[in-house]
Amino acid sequence: MIILVINCGSSSVKYQLFNVRNLRCIARGVVERIGSPLASLKYQNNGKVFHKKVACLNHYAAISIIVDSLTDPKEGVIKSRDLIGGIGHRVVHGAEEFKCATRITPGVIGSIERYNELAPLHNPSAVSGIRACLKILRGVQQVAVFDTSFHQTMPSKAFLYGLPLRFYKKYGIRRYGFHGTSHRFVANQAAKILKRPIKNLKLITCHLGNGCSMAAIMNGDSVDTTMGFTPLEGLVMGTRSGDLDPAVVFYLMENENISPERISDILNKESGLLGLSGVSNDMRDIKKAAKGADVLGQQSKTAIETFIYRIEKYIGAYLAAMNGLDAVIFTAGIGENNPWIMKRVKRDLGKIVAKKVKFLIIPTNEELLIARDTFNIIKSRF
Repeated sequence: MIILVINCGSSSVKYQLFNVRNLRCIARGVVERIGSPLASLKYQNNGKVFHKKVACLNHYAAISIIVDSLTDPKEGVIKSRDLIGGIGHRVVHGAEEFKCATRITPGVIGSIERYNELAPLHNPSAVSGIRACLKILRGVQQVAVFDTSFHQTMPSKAFLYGLPLRFYKKYGIRRYGFHGTSHRFVANQAAKILKRPIKNLKLITCHLGNGCSMAAIMNGDSVDTTMGFTPLEGLVMGTRSGDLDPAVVFYLMENENISPERISDILNKESGLLGLSGVSNDMRDIKKAAKGADVLGQQSKTAIETFIYRIEKYIGAYLAAMNGLDAVIFTAGIGENNPWIMKRVKRDLGKIVAKKVKFLIIPTNEELLIARDTFNIIKSRF
Protein backbone atom coordinates (compact mmCIF):
# COMPACT_ATOMS: atom_id res chain seq x y z
CA MET A 1 0.00 0.00 0.00
CA ILE A 2 1.07 3.56 -0.74
CA ILE A 3 0.67 6.10 2.08
CA LEU A 4 1.00 9.86 1.61
CA VAL A 5 2.09 11.78 4.73
CA ILE A 6 1.23 15.47 4.83
CA ASN A 7 2.59 18.12 7.24
CA CYS A 8 0.96 21.50 6.64
CA GLY A 9 2.51 24.66 8.01
CA SER A 10 1.11 28.15 7.69
CA SER A 11 3.03 28.81 4.46
CA SER A 12 4.38 25.37 3.53
CA VAL A 13 3.40 21.76 2.95
CA LYS A 14 5.95 19.03 3.58
CA TYR A 15 5.24 15.52 2.36
CA GLN A 16 6.60 12.01 2.05
CA LEU A 17 5.26 9.04 0.09
CA PHE A 18 5.78 5.58 1.57
CA ASN A 19 5.50 2.06 0.30
CA VAL A 20 4.29 0.54 3.56
CA ARG A 21 5.12 -3.00 2.47
CA ASN A 22 8.84 -2.37 2.85
CA LEU A 23 8.62 0.92 4.83
CA ARG A 24 10.51 2.71 2.07
CA CYS A 25 10.13 6.41 1.35
CA ILE A 26 9.84 6.68 -2.42
CA ALA A 27 9.31 10.44 -2.66
CA ARG A 28 9.59 13.50 -0.46
CA GLY A 29 9.44 17.23 -0.82
CA VAL A 30 8.07 20.58 0.27
CA VAL A 31 6.04 23.39 -1.23
CA GLU A 32 7.28 26.62 0.34
CA ARG A 33 6.14 30.26 0.50
CA ILE A 34 2.50 29.46 -0.22
CA GLY A 35 0.66 32.64 -1.23
CA SER A 36 3.85 34.34 -2.39
CA PRO A 37 5.03 34.93 -5.96
CA LEU A 38 8.22 33.19 -4.84
CA ALA A 39 6.45 29.87 -4.10
CA SER A 40 8.51 26.81 -4.98
CA LEU A 41 8.40 23.02 -5.04
CA LYS A 42 11.49 21.11 -3.94
CA TYR A 43 11.23 17.35 -4.17
CA GLN A 44 13.06 14.09 -4.56
CA ASN A 45 11.54 11.24 -6.55
CA ASN A 46 13.43 7.93 -6.67
CA GLY A 47 16.67 9.67 -5.79
CA LYS A 48 16.38 12.45 -8.38
CA VAL A 49 16.15 16.01 -7.03
CA PHE A 50 13.96 18.68 -8.58
CA HIS A 51 13.36 22.36 -7.78
CA LYS A 52 10.65 24.36 -9.51
CA LYS A 53 8.94 27.70 -9.15
CA VAL A 54 5.17 27.23 -8.89
CA ALA A 55 2.02 29.33 -8.76
CA CYS A 56 0.59 28.45 -5.37
CA LEU A 57 -1.99 30.65 -3.64
CA ASN A 58 -3.18 28.25 -0.92
CA HIS A 59 -2.91 24.77 0.60
CA TYR A 60 -5.34 23.32 -1.96
CA ALA A 61 -3.04 24.45 -4.77
CA ALA A 62 0.00 23.11 -2.90
CA ILE A 63 -1.44 19.63 -2.51
CA SER A 64 -2.61 19.61 -6.14
CA ILE A 65 0.97 20.43 -7.17
CA ILE A 66 2.32 17.64 -4.93
CA VAL A 67 -0.05 15.01 -6.33
CA ASP A 68 0.72 16.10 -9.90
CA SER A 69 4.45 15.76 -9.23
CA LEU A 70 3.99 12.26 -7.82
CA THR A 71 1.99 11.12 -10.86
CA ASP A 72 3.93 13.03 -13.55
CA PRO A 73 4.45 10.69 -16.56
CA LYS A 74 8.19 11.51 -16.75
CA GLU A 75 9.27 12.46 -13.24
CA GLY A 76 6.64 10.80 -11.04
CA VAL A 77 6.87 7.69 -8.88
CA ILE A 78 3.32 6.31 -9.21
CA LYS A 79 1.20 5.87 -12.34
CA SER A 80 -2.04 7.10 -10.84
CA ARG A 81 -3.34 8.91 -7.76
CA ASP A 82 -5.66 5.91 -7.34
CA LEU A 83 -2.64 3.99 -5.99
CA ILE A 84 -2.58 6.20 -2.87
CA GLY A 85 -4.33 4.05 -0.27
CA GLY A 86 -4.22 6.40 2.70
CA ILE A 87 -3.21 9.86 3.84
CA GLY A 88 -1.67 10.61 7.23
CA HIS A 89 -1.74 14.19 8.54
CA ARG A 90 0.41 15.64 11.27
CA VAL A 91 -1.88 17.67 13.54
CA VAL A 92 -0.28 19.64 16.35
CA HIS A 93 -3.09 19.95 18.90
CA GLY A 94 -5.71 17.37 19.83
CA ALA A 95 -6.18 18.56 23.42
CA GLU A 96 -7.54 15.81 25.70
CA GLU A 97 -9.94 14.46 23.10
CA PHE A 98 -7.48 12.53 20.97
CA LYS A 99 -5.27 10.02 22.77
CA CYS A 100 -4.12 8.21 19.63
CA ALA A 101 -4.13 8.45 15.85
CA THR A 102 -7.70 8.80 14.57
CA ARG A 103 -9.56 8.21 11.32
CA ILE A 104 -10.68 11.58 9.99
CA THR A 105 -14.43 12.20 9.82
CA PRO A 106 -16.42 15.44 9.62
CA GLY A 107 -16.71 15.31 13.41
CA VAL A 108 -12.94 14.97 13.82
CA ILE A 109 -12.37 17.95 11.53
CA GLY A 110 -14.75 19.97 13.68
CA SER A 111 -12.84 18.99 16.81
CA ILE A 112 -9.50 19.98 15.30
CA GLU A 113 -11.00 23.36 14.40
CA ARG A 114 -12.24 23.83 17.98
CA TYR A 115 -8.62 23.65 19.12
CA ASN A 116 -7.46 26.31 16.64
CA GLU A 117 -7.20 28.77 19.50
CA LEU A 118 -4.69 26.50 21.26
CA ALA A 119 -2.51 26.15 18.14
CA PRO A 120 -3.38 29.10 15.87
CA LEU A 121 -0.28 28.70 13.70
CA HIS A 122 -0.74 24.96 13.12
CA ASN A 123 -4.25 23.52 13.43
CA PRO A 124 -5.91 25.80 10.82
CA SER A 125 -3.25 24.81 8.29
CA ALA A 126 -3.77 21.11 9.06
CA VAL A 127 -7.50 21.49 8.47
CA SER A 128 -6.82 23.26 5.17
CA GLY A 129 -4.67 20.30 4.11
CA ILE A 130 -7.30 17.78 5.17
CA ARG A 131 -10.06 19.59 3.28
CA ALA A 132 -7.85 19.86 0.20
CA CYS A 133 -7.17 16.11 0.25
CA LEU A 134 -10.90 15.39 0.56
CA LYS A 135 -11.39 17.11 -2.80
CA ILE A 136 -8.21 16.17 -4.62
CA LEU A 137 -8.03 12.52 -3.48
CA ARG A 138 -11.72 11.70 -3.11
CA GLY A 139 -12.53 8.53 -1.23
CA VAL A 140 -9.02 8.02 0.15
CA GLN A 141 -9.04 7.32 3.88
CA GLN A 142 -7.36 10.02 5.97
CA VAL A 143 -5.86 9.73 9.46
CA ALA A 144 -4.86 12.46 11.93
CA VAL A 145 -1.77 11.86 14.08
CA PHE A 146 -1.58 14.35 16.93
CA ASP A 147 1.58 15.80 18.50
CA THR A 148 -0.23 15.96 21.84
CA SER A 149 -1.51 12.35 21.92
CA PHE A 150 1.63 10.69 23.25
CA HIS A 151 1.65 12.92 26.32
CA GLN A 152 -1.93 12.08 27.34
CA THR A 153 -0.52 9.45 29.70
CA MET A 154 0.90 12.16 31.98
CA PRO A 155 -0.61 12.06 35.49
CA SER A 156 -2.53 15.10 36.69
CA LYS A 157 0.27 16.04 39.08
CA ALA A 158 2.47 16.56 36.02
CA PHE A 159 0.03 18.30 33.69
CA LEU A 160 -1.85 20.61 36.06
CA TYR A 161 -0.72 24.18 36.71
CA GLY A 162 -1.03 25.86 40.08
CA LEU A 163 -4.05 27.86 38.94
CA PRO A 164 -7.62 27.73 40.25
CA LEU A 165 -8.93 24.38 39.04
CA ARG A 166 -11.92 26.06 37.41
CA PHE A 167 -9.69 27.33 34.61
CA TYR A 168 -8.66 23.78 33.73
CA LYS A 169 -12.27 22.64 33.81
CA LYS A 170 -13.57 25.60 31.81
CA TYR A 171 -10.76 26.26 29.32
CA GLY A 172 -8.61 23.13 29.43
CA ILE A 173 -5.59 25.09 30.66
CA ARG A 174 -2.97 22.44 31.44
CA ARG A 175 0.33 21.09 30.13
CA TYR A 176 -0.28 19.24 26.86
CA GLY A 177 3.21 18.75 25.46
CA PHE A 178 4.22 18.53 21.81
CA HIS A 179 6.66 16.70 19.49
CA GLY A 180 4.91 13.54 20.72
CA THR A 181 5.40 11.60 17.50
CA SER A 182 9.14 12.28 17.57
CA HIS A 183 9.48 11.35 21.24
CA ARG A 184 7.54 8.13 20.65
CA PHE A 185 9.59 7.18 17.60
CA VAL A 186 13.04 7.63 19.17
CA ALA A 187 11.96 5.97 22.43
CA ASN A 188 10.99 2.84 20.53
CA GLN A 189 14.20 2.97 18.51
CA ALA A 190 16.18 3.23 21.76
CA ALA A 191 14.49 0.10 23.08
CA LYS A 192 15.62 -1.76 19.95
CA ILE A 193 19.18 -0.48 20.29
CA LEU A 194 19.32 -1.37 23.99
CA LYS A 195 17.69 -4.76 23.24
CA ARG A 196 15.25 -4.33 26.08
CA PRO A 197 11.44 -4.09 26.15
CA ILE A 198 10.33 -0.48 26.28
CA LYS A 199 8.00 -1.48 29.10
CA ASN A 200 11.10 -2.02 31.24
CA LEU A 201 12.90 1.24 30.44
CA LYS A 202 13.17 4.73 31.91
CA LEU A 203 14.13 7.15 29.14
CA ILE A 204 14.62 10.87 28.64
CA THR A 205 14.19 12.00 25.04
CA CYS A 206 15.54 15.38 23.90
CA HIS A 207 14.01 16.74 20.69
CA LEU A 208 16.33 19.64 19.91
CA GLY A 209 15.56 21.63 16.78
CA ASN A 210 14.37 25.18 16.28
CA GLY A 211 11.61 24.04 18.62
CA CYS A 212 12.92 22.03 21.58
CA SER A 213 11.27 19.74 24.08
CA MET A 214 12.16 16.88 26.39
CA ALA A 215 10.06 14.02 27.69
CA ALA A 216 10.33 11.61 30.61
CA ILE A 217 9.21 8.21 29.32
CA MET A 218 8.67 5.43 31.84
CA ASN A 219 7.64 1.95 30.70
CA GLY A 220 6.73 3.33 27.28
CA ASP A 221 4.48 6.12 28.59
CA SER A 222 5.15 9.84 28.71
CA VAL A 223 5.00 10.90 32.36
CA ASP A 224 6.25 14.47 31.94
CA THR A 225 7.37 16.86 29.22
CA THR A 226 8.82 20.35 29.01
CA MET A 227 6.40 22.04 26.63
CA GLY A 228 3.10 23.04 28.16
CA PHE A 229 -0.23 24.65 27.27
CA THR A 230 1.58 25.91 24.18
CA PRO A 231 5.01 25.11 22.65
CA LEU A 232 6.45 28.20 24.38
CA GLU A 233 7.19 26.57 27.75
CA GLY A 234 10.29 24.62 28.71
CA LEU A 235 13.73 24.66 27.11
CA VAL A 236 15.47 27.63 25.53
CA MET A 237 14.70 27.21 21.83
CA GLY A 238 15.66 28.81 18.53
CA THR A 239 13.43 31.85 18.93
CA ARG A 240 11.21 30.89 21.91
CA SER A 241 12.04 31.92 25.45
CA GLY A 242 11.11 28.71 27.24
CA ASP A 243 10.40 28.86 30.99
CA LEU A 244 9.69 32.37 32.20
CA ASP A 245 8.27 34.05 35.29
CA PRO A 246 4.75 35.10 34.15
CA ALA A 247 5.23 38.46 35.89
CA VAL A 248 7.87 39.34 33.28
CA VAL A 249 5.08 39.58 30.70
CA PHE A 250 3.16 42.17 32.70
CA TYR A 251 6.34 44.08 33.53
CA LEU A 252 7.37 44.36 29.87
CA MET A 253 3.89 45.27 28.70
CA GLU A 254 3.76 48.13 31.20
CA ASN A 255 7.30 49.42 30.89
CA GLU A 256 7.64 49.00 27.13
CA ASN A 257 4.01 50.04 26.53
CA ILE A 258 3.39 47.09 24.22
CA SER A 259 0.33 45.01 23.33
CA PRO A 260 -0.35 41.32 24.04
CA GLU A 261 0.29 40.63 20.36
CA ARG A 262 3.68 42.31 20.54
CA ILE A 263 4.76 40.49 23.70
CA SER A 264 3.70 37.21 22.04
CA ASP A 265 5.96 38.01 19.08
CA ILE A 266 8.87 38.79 21.40
CA LEU A 267 8.52 35.55 23.36
CA ASN A 268 7.90 33.33 20.33
CA LYS A 269 9.95 34.92 17.55
CA GLU A 270 12.68 37.10 19.08
CA SER A 271 13.84 35.22 22.17
CA GLY A 272 15.67 31.95 22.85
CA LEU A 273 19.03 31.44 21.16
CA LEU A 274 18.36 34.35 18.81
CA GLY A 275 17.56 36.77 21.61
CA LEU A 276 20.41 35.69 23.87
CA SER A 277 23.12 35.58 21.22
CA GLY A 278 22.04 38.52 19.10
CA VAL A 279 23.41 36.49 16.19
CA SER A 280 21.03 33.79 15.00
CA ASN A 281 18.60 31.06 15.98
CA ASP A 282 20.85 28.55 14.19
CA MET A 283 23.26 26.69 16.45
CA ARG A 284 25.83 26.49 13.64
CA ASP A 285 26.01 30.28 13.41
CA ILE A 286 26.09 30.70 17.18
CA LYS A 287 28.87 28.15 17.64
CA LYS A 288 30.94 29.94 15.00
CA ALA A 289 30.29 33.35 16.58
CA ALA A 290 31.21 32.00 20.04
CA LYS A 291 34.84 31.70 18.89
CA GLY A 292 35.09 35.47 18.70
CA ALA A 293 36.36 37.74 21.46
CA ASP A 294 33.86 40.55 20.79
CA VAL A 295 30.50 41.22 22.46
CA LEU A 296 28.60 38.94 20.10
CA GLY A 297 31.11 36.20 20.78
CA GLN A 298 30.52 36.46 24.53
CA GLN A 299 26.76 36.59 24.06
CA SER A 300 26.94 33.50 21.87
CA LYS A 301 28.91 31.61 24.53
CA THR A 302 26.28 32.58 27.10
CA ALA A 303 23.49 31.46 24.78
CA ILE A 304 25.10 28.03 24.40
CA GLU A 305 25.69 27.69 28.14
CA THR A 306 22.08 28.64 28.89
CA PHE A 307 20.79 26.19 26.28
CA ILE A 308 22.82 23.30 27.73
CA TYR A 309 22.09 24.22 31.34
CA ARG A 310 18.35 24.02 30.79
CA ILE A 311 18.72 20.54 29.24
CA GLU A 312 20.82 19.35 32.17
CA LYS A 313 18.40 20.78 34.71
CA TYR A 314 15.47 18.90 33.19
CA ILE A 315 17.45 15.66 33.01
CA GLY A 316 18.02 15.95 36.74
CA ALA A 317 14.35 16.68 37.35
CA TYR A 318 13.15 13.77 35.24
CA LEU A 319 15.67 11.37 36.76
CA ALA A 320 14.11 12.21 40.13
CA ALA A 321 10.55 12.00 38.78
CA MET A 322 11.14 8.47 37.45
CA ASN A 323 13.43 7.41 40.30
CA GLY A 324 16.01 6.15 37.85
CA LEU A 325 17.22 6.39 34.28
CA ASP A 326 18.41 3.98 31.60
CA ALA A 327 19.15 6.24 28.64
CA VAL A 328 19.11 9.82 27.36
CA ILE A 329 18.33 10.24 23.66
CA PHE A 330 19.19 13.27 21.51
CA THR A 331 17.32 13.86 18.26
CA ALA A 332 16.16 16.45 15.67
CA GLY A 333 18.31 19.07 13.91
CA ILE A 334 20.48 20.27 16.80
CA GLY A 335 20.38 16.99 18.69
CA GLU A 336 21.42 14.85 15.74
CA ASN A 337 24.06 17.11 14.20
CA ASN A 338 25.88 18.39 17.28
CA PRO A 339 27.30 15.36 19.13
CA TRP A 340 29.44 17.75 21.22
CA ILE A 341 26.26 18.81 23.05
CA MET A 342 25.52 15.24 24.07
CA LYS A 343 29.15 14.71 25.14
CA ARG A 344 29.10 17.93 27.14
CA VAL A 345 25.89 16.97 28.95
CA LYS A 346 27.24 13.51 29.71
CA ARG A 347 30.43 15.01 31.10
CA ASP A 348 28.67 17.63 33.19
CA LEU A 349 26.28 15.16 34.79
CA GLY A 350 29.19 12.88 35.67
CA LYS A 351 28.51 10.69 38.68
CA ILE A 352 24.84 11.65 38.83
CA VAL A 353 23.99 9.44 35.86
CA ALA A 354 26.84 6.97 36.48
CA LYS A 355 28.13 4.57 33.86
CA LYS A 356 24.94 2.56 33.55
CA VAL A 357 23.07 5.42 31.77
CA LYS A 358 23.43 5.28 27.99
CA PHE A 359 23.63 8.44 25.89
CA LEU A 360 22.36 7.96 22.34
CA ILE A 361 21.87 10.04 19.20
CA ILE A 362 18.91 8.67 17.24
CA PRO A 363 17.60 10.34 14.05
CA THR A 364 13.89 10.99 14.31
CA ASN A 365 11.45 9.97 11.60
CA GLU A 366 8.02 11.32 12.45
CA GLU A 367 6.76 10.79 8.91
CA LEU A 368 7.50 7.07 9.01
CA LEU A 369 5.61 6.71 12.29
CA ILE A 370 2.67 8.68 10.87
CA ALA A 371 2.67 6.33 7.86
CA ARG A 372 2.64 3.29 10.17
CA ASP A 373 -0.17 4.73 12.30
CA THR A 374 -2.17 5.52 9.18
CA PHE A 375 -1.73 2.02 7.78
CA ASN A 376 -2.67 0.36 11.07
CA ILE A 377 -5.94 2.30 11.19
CA ILE A 378 -7.05 1.87 7.57
CA LYS A 379 -5.71 -1.62 6.77
CA SER A 380 -8.99 -3.28 7.75
CA ARG A 381 -10.54 -1.58 4.69
CA PHE A 382 -8.23 -3.44 2.32
